[in-house]
Amino acid sequence: MKSVRTMDIQTVALDGQLLRVGIWRGSNASPPLLIFNGIGANLELVQPFADALGDVEVVIFDVPGVGGSSTPLAPYRFSTLAVLTDKLLAKLGYAGPVDVLGVSWGGALAQQFAYLYPYRCRRLVLAATSPGVIMVPGRLSVLSKLIGARRYRDPDYLREIGAEIYGGAYRRDPELLAEHGRHIQAPGGRGYVYQLLATCGWSSLLWLGSLRQPTLVMHGDDDPIVPLVNAKILARCIRRARLHVIEDGHLFLITRTSEVGPLVRDFLMQQ
Repeated sequence: MKSVRTMDIQTVALDGQLLRVGIWRGSNASPPLLIFNGIGANLELVQPFADALGDVEVVIFDVPGVGGSSTPLAPYRFSTLAVLTDKLLAKLGYAGPVDVLGVSWGGALAQQFAYLYPYRCRRLVLAATSPGVIMVPGRLSVLSKLIGARRYRDPDYLREIGAEIYGGAYRRDPELLAEHGRHIQAPGGRGYVYQLLATCGWSSLLWLGSLRQPTLVMHGDDDPIVPLVNAKILARCIRRARLHVIEDGHLFLITRTSEVGPLVRDFLMQQ
Protein backbone atom coordinates (compact mmCIF):
# COMPACT_ATOMS: atom_id res chain seq x y z
CA MET A 1 0.00 0.00 0.00
CA LYS A 2 1.28 3.48 -0.89
CA SER A 3 1.96 5.79 2.02
CA VAL A 4 -0.20 8.90 2.14
CA ARG A 5 1.89 12.04 2.31
CA THR A 6 0.79 15.11 4.21
CA MET A 7 0.13 18.18 2.12
CA ASP A 8 1.14 21.56 3.53
CA ILE A 9 -1.56 24.08 2.59
CA GLN A 10 -1.01 27.83 2.75
CA THR A 11 -2.57 30.96 1.31
CA VAL A 12 -0.24 33.36 -0.49
CA ALA A 13 -1.09 36.97 -1.35
CA LEU A 14 0.35 37.88 -4.72
CA ASP A 15 -0.50 40.62 -7.23
CA GLY A 16 -3.83 41.29 -5.58
CA GLN A 17 -4.73 37.59 -5.56
CA LEU A 18 -5.06 35.09 -2.75
CA LEU A 19 -3.64 31.83 -4.02
CA ARG A 20 -4.18 28.53 -2.19
CA VAL A 21 -0.97 26.51 -2.42
CA GLY A 22 -0.29 22.88 -1.58
CA ILE A 23 3.18 21.41 -1.05
CA TRP A 24 4.18 17.79 -0.47
CA ARG A 25 7.70 17.98 0.94
CA GLY A 26 10.34 15.78 -0.65
CA SER A 27 13.65 14.38 0.44
CA ASN A 28 15.61 13.86 -2.77
CA ALA A 29 17.95 16.34 -4.43
CA SER A 30 15.98 16.76 -7.66
CA PRO A 31 14.07 19.99 -8.39
CA PRO A 32 10.48 20.17 -7.13
CA LEU A 33 7.68 19.17 -9.45
CA LEU A 34 5.22 21.95 -10.20
CA ILE A 35 1.78 20.64 -11.22
CA PHE A 36 -0.79 22.55 -13.25
CA ASN A 37 -4.19 20.93 -12.72
CA GLY A 38 -7.11 20.43 -15.09
CA ILE A 39 -10.01 22.81 -15.61
CA GLY A 40 -12.08 23.41 -12.47
CA ALA A 41 -9.89 21.01 -10.47
CA ASN A 42 -8.79 21.81 -6.92
CA LEU A 43 -5.40 20.73 -5.66
CA GLU A 44 -6.69 17.85 -3.48
CA LEU A 45 -7.55 15.85 -6.59
CA VAL A 46 -3.87 15.06 -7.27
CA GLN A 47 -3.23 13.54 -3.82
CA PRO A 48 -3.06 9.92 -5.12
CA PHE A 49 -0.54 10.91 -7.78
CA ALA A 50 1.58 12.89 -5.32
CA ASP A 51 1.66 9.84 -3.03
CA ALA A 52 2.84 7.67 -5.92
CA LEU A 53 5.83 9.98 -6.56
CA GLY A 54 7.40 8.96 -3.26
CA ASP A 55 10.13 11.40 -2.19
CA VAL A 56 9.66 13.96 -4.98
CA GLU A 57 8.70 17.41 -3.70
CA VAL A 58 5.44 18.55 -5.30
CA VAL A 59 4.05 22.08 -5.56
CA ILE A 60 0.55 22.89 -6.81
CA PHE A 61 -1.82 25.81 -6.50
CA ASP A 62 -5.47 26.45 -7.23
CA VAL A 63 -5.55 28.80 -10.21
CA PRO A 64 -7.51 32.03 -9.68
CA GLY A 65 -11.22 31.32 -9.30
CA VAL A 66 -10.77 27.61 -8.51
CA GLY A 67 -10.71 25.77 -5.19
CA GLY A 68 -9.52 28.09 -2.44
CA SER A 69 -8.00 30.81 -4.64
CA SER A 70 -9.80 34.11 -5.06
CA THR A 71 -11.47 35.02 -8.34
CA PRO A 72 -9.92 37.94 -10.23
CA LEU A 73 -12.01 40.83 -11.50
CA ALA A 74 -11.08 40.24 -15.13
CA PRO A 75 -10.30 37.20 -17.30
CA TYR A 76 -6.69 36.14 -17.82
CA ARG A 77 -4.54 34.51 -20.48
CA PHE A 78 -2.18 31.55 -20.12
CA SER A 79 0.73 33.97 -20.45
CA THR A 80 -0.60 35.97 -17.47
CA LEU A 81 -0.85 32.80 -15.37
CA ALA A 82 2.68 31.75 -16.37
CA VAL A 83 4.07 35.08 -15.14
CA LEU A 84 2.05 34.76 -11.93
CA THR A 85 3.43 31.25 -11.41
CA ASP A 86 7.03 32.41 -11.74
CA LYS A 87 6.38 35.09 -9.12
CA LEU A 88 4.69 32.55 -6.85
CA LEU A 89 7.63 30.15 -7.05
CA ALA A 90 10.01 32.98 -6.10
CA LYS A 91 7.81 33.97 -3.17
CA LEU A 92 7.72 30.36 -1.96
CA GLY A 93 11.54 30.28 -2.01
CA TYR A 94 12.07 28.22 -5.17
CA ALA A 95 14.80 30.27 -6.86
CA GLY A 96 16.15 27.60 -9.20
CA PRO A 97 14.74 25.38 -11.94
CA VAL A 98 11.65 23.26 -11.41
CA ASP A 99 10.14 20.34 -13.27
CA VAL A 100 6.66 20.97 -14.62
CA LEU A 101 3.69 18.67 -15.17
CA GLY A 102 0.43 19.81 -16.75
CA VAL A 103 -2.72 17.75 -17.06
CA SER A 104 -5.49 18.51 -19.57
CA TRP A 105 -6.19 22.29 -19.34
CA GLY A 106 -3.11 22.57 -17.17
CA GLY A 107 -1.07 21.01 -19.95
CA ALA A 108 -1.60 24.15 -22.01
CA LEU A 109 -0.40 26.28 -19.11
CA ALA A 110 2.60 23.98 -18.67
CA GLN A 111 3.55 24.46 -22.33
CA GLN A 112 3.21 28.23 -21.97
CA PHE A 113 5.35 28.27 -18.82
CA ALA A 114 8.06 26.14 -20.46
CA TYR A 115 8.08 28.49 -23.46
CA LEU A 116 8.23 31.75 -21.48
CA TYR A 117 10.67 30.45 -18.84
CA PRO A 118 13.01 27.97 -20.58
CA TYR A 119 15.66 28.26 -17.85
CA ARG A 120 13.07 27.91 -15.08
CA CYS A 121 11.56 24.70 -16.49
CA ARG A 122 14.06 21.81 -16.47
CA ARG A 123 11.82 18.90 -17.55
CA LEU A 124 8.27 18.86 -18.86
CA VAL A 125 5.50 16.28 -18.49
CA LEU A 126 2.31 16.69 -20.53
CA ALA A 127 -0.63 14.49 -19.58
CA ALA A 128 -3.95 14.18 -21.45
CA THR A 129 -3.49 17.51 -23.20
CA SER A 130 -3.22 19.14 -26.62
CA PRO A 131 -1.57 22.01 -28.53
CA GLY A 132 -4.65 24.18 -28.02
CA VAL A 133 -7.38 25.50 -30.26
CA ILE A 134 -5.81 23.90 -33.35
CA MET A 135 -6.34 20.35 -32.14
CA VAL A 136 -8.27 17.24 -33.04
CA PRO A 137 -11.38 17.68 -30.87
CA GLY A 138 -13.28 15.09 -28.93
CA ARG A 139 -16.86 14.19 -29.73
CA LEU A 140 -19.31 17.09 -29.61
CA SER A 141 -21.57 15.14 -27.22
CA VAL A 142 -18.67 14.98 -24.77
CA LEU A 143 -17.36 18.53 -25.20
CA SER A 144 -20.82 20.02 -24.73
CA LYS A 145 -20.90 18.55 -21.21
CA LEU A 146 -17.66 20.32 -20.32
CA ILE A 147 -18.88 23.84 -21.06
CA GLY A 148 -20.54 24.15 -17.66
CA ALA A 149 -19.26 23.17 -14.20
CA ARG A 150 -22.36 21.19 -13.23
CA ARG A 151 -20.40 17.94 -12.85
CA TYR A 152 -18.44 19.55 -10.00
CA ARG A 153 -21.57 20.59 -8.12
CA ASP A 154 -24.00 17.71 -8.75
CA PRO A 155 -22.76 14.23 -7.71
CA ASP A 156 -25.70 12.53 -9.42
CA TYR A 157 -24.90 14.29 -12.69
CA LEU A 158 -21.23 13.29 -12.37
CA ARG A 159 -22.24 9.66 -11.98
CA GLU A 160 -24.53 9.97 -14.98
CA ILE A 161 -21.96 11.41 -17.41
CA GLY A 162 -18.61 10.47 -15.85
CA ALA A 163 -18.03 7.30 -17.83
CA GLU A 164 -18.85 9.03 -21.11
CA ILE A 165 -16.57 12.03 -20.62
CA TYR A 166 -13.63 10.44 -18.78
CA GLY A 167 -13.55 7.00 -20.43
CA GLY A 168 -11.14 4.25 -19.42
CA ALA A 169 -11.50 2.89 -15.88
CA TYR A 170 -14.51 5.11 -15.24
CA ARG A 171 -16.48 3.04 -17.75
CA ARG A 172 -15.86 -0.09 -15.72
CA ASP A 173 -15.92 1.04 -12.08
CA PRO A 174 -18.68 3.44 -10.93
CA GLU A 175 -17.10 3.65 -7.47
CA LEU A 176 -14.22 5.60 -8.99
CA LEU A 177 -16.65 8.40 -9.84
CA ALA A 178 -17.97 8.46 -6.28
CA GLU A 179 -14.42 8.66 -4.91
CA HIS A 180 -13.52 11.39 -7.40
CA GLY A 181 -16.58 13.39 -6.40
CA ARG A 182 -15.70 13.27 -2.70
CA HIS A 183 -12.54 15.32 -3.30
CA ILE A 184 -14.09 18.00 -5.52
CA GLN A 185 -14.48 21.61 -4.44
CA ALA A 186 -16.84 23.16 -6.97
CA PRO A 187 -15.27 26.12 -8.81
CA GLY A 188 -17.00 29.48 -8.81
CA GLY A 189 -19.05 30.13 -11.93
CA ARG A 190 -16.92 33.10 -12.99
CA GLY A 191 -13.68 31.25 -12.24
CA TYR A 192 -14.67 28.34 -14.46
CA VAL A 193 -15.68 30.72 -17.26
CA TYR A 194 -12.31 32.47 -16.99
CA GLN A 195 -10.55 29.15 -17.45
CA LEU A 196 -12.60 28.46 -20.57
CA LEU A 197 -11.86 31.94 -21.91
CA ALA A 198 -8.11 31.43 -21.41
CA THR A 199 -8.20 28.69 -24.04
CA CYS A 200 -9.89 30.85 -26.68
CA GLY A 201 -7.52 31.44 -29.57
CA TRP A 202 -4.57 29.87 -27.73
CA SER A 203 -2.29 27.46 -29.56
CA SER A 204 1.28 26.30 -29.01
CA LEU A 205 1.81 24.89 -32.52
CA LEU A 206 3.75 27.93 -33.75
CA TRP A 207 6.45 27.55 -31.09
CA LEU A 208 6.38 23.92 -29.90
CA GLY A 209 9.49 23.21 -31.95
CA SER A 210 11.42 25.79 -29.93
CA LEU A 211 10.95 23.93 -26.63
CA ARG A 212 14.23 22.37 -25.55
CA GLN A 213 13.17 20.65 -22.34
CA PRO A 214 13.22 16.84 -22.24
CA THR A 215 9.50 16.09 -22.40
CA LEU A 216 7.37 13.09 -21.48
CA VAL A 217 4.01 13.09 -23.25
CA MET A 218 1.48 10.73 -21.62
CA HIS A 219 -1.98 9.98 -22.92
CA GLY A 220 -4.78 7.48 -22.47
CA ASP A 221 -5.88 5.34 -25.40
CA ASP A 222 -9.55 5.87 -24.45
CA ASP A 223 -9.74 9.63 -23.91
CA PRO A 224 -13.11 11.03 -25.05
CA ILE A 225 -12.14 14.64 -24.25
CA VAL A 226 -8.72 14.86 -25.92
CA PRO A 227 -8.19 12.14 -28.57
CA LEU A 228 -4.84 10.36 -28.55
CA VAL A 229 -3.78 11.87 -31.88
CA ASN A 230 -3.17 15.19 -30.07
CA ALA A 231 -0.47 13.58 -27.93
CA LYS A 232 1.16 12.23 -31.08
CA ILE A 233 1.22 15.77 -32.50
CA LEU A 234 2.86 17.09 -29.31
CA ALA A 235 5.46 14.33 -29.28
CA ARG A 236 6.28 14.93 -32.94
CA CYS A 237 6.58 18.71 -32.65
CA ILE A 238 8.61 18.91 -29.41
CA ARG A 239 12.19 18.03 -30.28
CA ARG A 240 13.15 16.10 -27.16
CA ALA A 241 9.79 14.45 -26.48
CA ARG A 242 8.75 10.84 -26.15
CA LEU A 243 5.23 9.44 -26.01
CA HIS A 244 3.90 6.93 -23.51
CA VAL A 245 0.37 5.60 -24.07
CA ILE A 246 -1.64 4.40 -21.07
CA GLU A 247 -4.45 1.87 -21.41
CA ASP A 248 -7.00 4.13 -19.74
CA GLY A 249 -9.03 7.31 -20.14
CA HIS A 250 -8.64 11.03 -19.52
CA LEU A 251 -7.91 10.78 -15.78
CA PHE A 252 -5.25 8.04 -15.90
CA LEU A 253 -3.05 10.19 -13.68
CA ILE A 254 -5.42 9.29 -10.84
CA THR A 255 -6.74 5.86 -11.85
CA ARG A 256 -3.35 4.38 -12.82
CA THR A 257 -1.10 5.91 -10.18
CA SER A 258 0.79 2.66 -9.54
CA GLU A 259 1.96 2.72 -13.15
CA VAL A 260 2.18 6.43 -13.86
CA GLY A 261 3.78 7.61 -10.61
CA PRO A 262 6.99 5.53 -10.95
CA LEU A 263 7.13 6.32 -14.68
CA VAL A 264 7.11 10.07 -14.01
CA ARG A 265 9.52 9.75 -11.09
CA ASP A 266 12.03 7.81 -13.22
CA PHE A 267 11.78 10.45 -15.93
CA LEU A 268 12.42 13.25 -13.44
CA MET A 269 15.43 11.45 -11.93
CA GLN A 270 17.25 11.21 -15.25
CA GLN A 271 20.27 13.44 -15.65
